[in-house]
Amino acid sequence: MTLIRLLCSACLATLTFPVLVSAQQALAELNPAPSIRSQVTLTPDHVLQPGVPAGELKGPFEFQSQIYAGTSRRYWVFVPAQYDASNAASLLVFQDGHRASNPNGSIRIQTVMANLIAQKAMPVTIGLFITPGNMSPTYPDDLGWSNPNHRWQEYDVVNNTYARFLIEEMIPLLERDYHLTNDPNQRAIGGTSSGAIAAFTAAWFRPDYFRKVYSSIGSFVSIGYHPTEAGMQTGGQDYPALIRREPIRPLRIFMQDGINDLDNEWGNWFLANQQMAAAFRYANKDADEHALPGPRYALKTVWTDGEHNDSHPGALLPEGLRWLWHE
Repeated sequence: MTLIRLLCSACLATLTFPVLVSAQQALAELNPAPSIRSQVTLTPDHVLQPGVPAGELKGPFEFQSQIYAGTSRRYWVFVPAQYDASNAASLLVFQDGHRASNPNGSIRIQTVMANLIAQKAMPVTIGLFITPGNMSPTYPDDLGWSNPNHRWQEYDVVNNTYARFLIEEMIPLLERDYHLTNDPNQRAIGGTSSGAIAAFTAAWFRPDYFRKVYSSIGSFVSIGYHPTEAGMQTGGQDYPALIRREPIRPLRIFMQDGINDLDNEWGNWFLANQQMAAAFRYANKDADEHALPGPRYALKTVWTDGEHNDSHPGALLPEGLRWLWHE
């Protein structure tokens, strides 16, 4: 009996090994190793080019929200020199506006916009750059580049509240002074880290309003997941399942992340971004295979050797904005 068992074990070992290798090969073919971009640095578009008008960055202004009761925040408005009130301007909303508009930072969004508008790589676009809220009657003067204390509650929770805040409170402030487009295909929203998931969430819940998303080092992990006695609050880790199961939104998404992004109690951030990309591709493939009518996700991914900071997200902003408006 022992000899038979040994022989059977040997047979199984002989049979199993090539099957295992074959399965691994098949998995590699289905999920090839991502191409990683290195030496990502600031571009000429991050410096105002000769002959390009700078436009005007107005602000900071302060705003107390009713939707996020008890919070105060700051925002800036970028008005390109080419803006003409007789023509409706496109709109770009960017989160963590204090960092995005830092003229010496990694993003320098107003300079990038000025250069790209002058090149006609993007249309004449009003920029709205917003900080998260802070739980205080007025916005603190001593935060510097740090995050306000109501950031994850606004940015990382998967519901429609942040979209409502933008559409019902913030953007109407701009519409008092500027002629903005009614075309959702000409409204973009973006951010980095938690600002990236906030941007995607706004477009996910309101694709009738936002249809272009710039997402870098996005926190599609469990920061917003908070079980309570009243129920369970969805977090970013649930997005891949939602994308695979729910109807396709007519979204155009530029997505960046770095292989050296965070791996912590909230999740593996690079893996989470890859799961998002895989879910978009699956949704498109499934819709095509079943000949379903309707939109498909437009997606461009750029994986870099970056870490969790604004360096690569900022450096890739000109490429991302070009792609979002190149249709």
